[in-house]
Amino acid sequence: MVESKITVEKREIDNPVIETPSVTVDIVIFTIKDDELLVLLIKRKANPYMDTWAIPGGFIQVREKLHEAALRELKEETGVQNLFLEQLYTFGNPDRDPRKRVITVAYYALVSYDRLKPKAGCDAKEVNWFNVKDLPSLAFDHSEIISIAQERLCSKLDYSNVVFQLLPKEFTLTELQKVYEIILDRKLDKRNFRKRILSMNLLKETNKTKMEGYHRPAKLYSFKEDLHN
Repeated sequence: MVESKITVEKREIDNPVIETPSVTVDIVIFTIKDDELLVLLIKRKANPYMDTWAIPGGFIQVREKLHEAALRELKEETGVQNLFLEQLYTFGNPDRDPRKRVITVAYYALVSYDRLKPKAGCDAKEVNWFNVKDLPSLAFDHSEIISIAQERLCSKLDYSNVVFQLLPKEFTLTELQKVYEIILDRKLDKRNFRKRILSMNLLKETNKTKMEGYHRPAKLYSFKEDLHN
């Protein structure tokens, strides 16, 4: 028995074929070296955007949690492991990936430059640090992702101890101010900075001091908690 055209069309209306988007994770990693804010990039090994720089990332597996996928991709592409990541934003422009509809969940992190020794993994040709103010041409919408990660980082300075990963366990207020200035890309008034940072109730005195130049010893502080707020 041959189905009528009307019956087939009605079935398609009642049971429409829904195209399911794919999901990826992308990771923005910041560090500071020689008074510069740097971001970690990989050179892509495959199309699309072969030989183009990008932030580490890739497709999640069916039974994989988002955070697990981010850590796995980071290890596969850069060799980096056991990093604290914070979810940033979801990017879902329909045209962001030339292959198909892909939605990406972005993460970001800060880490001491001396802590990481990234190396290109199986899914990348190269891996390197780049100054955020002098980035190469990037794949997909990764320029936008880095920009939003920077904005989030700057906003977190107003209420959290997010920079603890970029500092030694004990530090002076001068060292802390320098990190703020590098991230914000502007000079800060010393007196106003100290008044504000001490009023945020994020620091505690260690009862220790450190020589800074020829001035009297500077107090050493530490954060009250080694966690983001």
